[in-house]
Order: sequence, then structure tokens, then C-alpha cells
Amino acid sequence: MSTLLPATTARVPVLPYGSEDVRWAAVQARDAKADGHFVYGVRTTGVYCRPSAASRLPRRENIEFFDSAEAAEAAGYRASQRLAADQTAASAQRARLVAQACRHIEQAESPPALEELAEGAGLSPWHFHRVFKAETGLTPKAYADAARARRLRDELLGSATVTDAIYDAGFNASSRFYEQSDALLGMSPRDWRGGGANTRIRFAVGQCSLGAILVAQSVRGICAISLGDDADQLVRDLQDRFPKAELTGSEPEFDELVASVVGFVEQPSLGLDLPLDVRGTAFQQRVWQALQQIPAGETATYSEIAERIGSPKAVRAVGQACGANLLAVAIPCHRVVRRGGDLSGYRWGIDRKRALLLREQSGCG
Repeated sequence: MSTLLPATTARVPVLPYGSEDVRWAAVQARDAKADGHFVYGVRTTGVYCRPSAASRLPRRENIEFFDSAEAAEAAGYRASQRLAADQTAASAQRARLVAQACRHIEQAESPPALEELAEGAGLSPWHFHRVFKAETGLTPKAYADAARARRLRDELLGSATVTDAIYDAGFNASSRFYEQSDALLGMSPRDWRGGGANTRIRFAVGQCSLGAILVAQSVRGICAISLGDDADQLVRDLQDRFPKAELTGSEPEFDELVASVVGFVEQPSLGLDLPLDVRGTAFQQRVWQALQQIPAGETATYSEIAERIGSPKAVRAVGQACGANLLAVAIPCHRVVRRGGDLSGYRWGIDRKRALLLREQSGCG
């Protein structure tokens, strides 16, 4: 016969500094152990402080508690001067740790493990992963993949054989590399090394209100959209970019594709639903994706794009990614402006950038 045990109630763990009375006592004692568990806001000054703050003790009725600095800021409080200075120092330290990790990733023969990177930074793997992504907008793995892709392109141009380039770029097995080669290069490594050899690219040149326009397409999608004053120069630029590729022009069915791109330039509200052969680093791709989310007729600043991709400090890198964009209009880098709305550089000319924005903002189409 079995014996019935008395019912038990699951115990709810008590969080340290979980009650307001305990928190107030910690503030009165300026308890440094409470730092990191909560902050308190002072209604009369509009600032928030750590429990151990050495500032004059406020009245209890003027205090409200928050679980984090983010919660206090969301409620309208700002950091005290001392806390803001400490946060600035901590931010600089995080940037140094991440920069050190990036150098380690770029110089390592093979991608370092997360645990190895975290140990070098003196952080737990989870904390390091979060800090790295907050600073760069990328995970450590995505950064390592982008670094290895750049190294691979360099090695393919300088190594004696493709196999040497694969191993020199940090791939431990050629089979693993070939599984990823299409995404890394957009073509076979041998063709890349040969300047686009064995790659067929169709192209056509048309005219729009902004001048000459060139559209080129590989088997993976559109690989170039260029604007300029001289149609012949656009073709020469394409030849320089893919010197060994088979370039084919003036195919009737391809003219329809060019017409759709020209139509988008003239009437932005039509949208552009085309396969894009977008190549670039992982960071560039994050920027380009953010650009494609800017509606026609609207603009965003470089700092706003940096915020949207989770890398608020990478404003200069955002500008470089915009400059590296080869797909005019399809990836609308013309919609990115300086703070205050001033126009900045544009690969295809400031006048074209201004014309595109005016056309979009006037609701053409």
C-alpha cells in the first residue's frame, strides 16, 4: 500500500533587493553590492543614480526605483553626471575589447571559438556575444565569416593554386569551402581568380531622365546598375569589373528588364521586384537591407541607419557601405542624407541624388 505524501508548494526564489524597503535601505547605506541590481530616480532633479552614489541623499518620497538604467531612461530620467562618466568609460572599454577581438579574428588561421574570444576579453561567452553584437552589429561568427571571405578573395589573386588559397583563407577542408563558395564569391573560385572567366553576364544600356543607365545580370541576378553621363564609359567600367567574363548585350528579352529599372527610376512608387546579385561583407549587407526598408519619398541619416542595424557607433562604416553599393536605385543609398538633411556624396553624382529625392518626394508615379 502506497503512502500519500503531503502536497508541497513550489518555492518562489526571492530576488536580492527585490522589495522597495530593501532597496531604500541599500540606498541609505550606499551599498555597492546593490549596484547592478537596480537604480533609483530622483523626481526633483530628473536624474537616476546607482545605489552606492555618494551624492546627497534625497527624501524617500522623491525616489522611485527601476530594475535597470534602460527602464529609468524610458521613464524620462537621465543619468547623473558621475554615472554618465562611468558609462562613457565603460563604453570605451567595450570598444577596446571588441577591437581587440576583431584583430584576433582577422589574424587567426581559422575562426576562433566563442569561448576563446570571450576568455581573451575577460567576459563570459554569453556576455561577450552580446557586447560584440551591440558594438559591431554582427555576431562574432558573422564577422569571422566576412573576414574569411575578404581573405579568400585576396588569396585567390595571389596564391599559386585555388587549393592553397582555400587553406590560407582559413578553411580546414576544401569540401567545406566548396559548400559555401557560391555565397562567398558569387561564382566558382577558379572563375573568380580568373577575373570572371566562364561567367556570362548580360547587359544593356538605356536612357532615363538622369542620363545613361546600365543594367547587368549574371545567372544569380542583377550584378550592376550604373548611372552616368557617358554610356560608353559605363560599359568600360563593367568590362574592368569583370575583365574575363563573357559580356553579352542587346538581347531583346533583356531590354524588358532594363525598361523595368528605368520605369522604377521614373516612377519610384512602382517598386522594384527583381533578383539582386548582392555581394559584400556581412556588415554591408545589413546596411543595404536597412536602405531597402526606407520608403520612397523618405530619407534617413547615416546615424539613423547605424541605429537601425544595431550599431549606433558605426556611422562612418555605414557611409562606406553606401559608397560600396553598386546597385543604384535598387538599393536606395540616395535616400541617406547627413544630419540636418544636407546631401552627401553619391556614386552617380549629387545632382542625380537630388533629382531622385525630388521625384520621390513629389509623388511621381
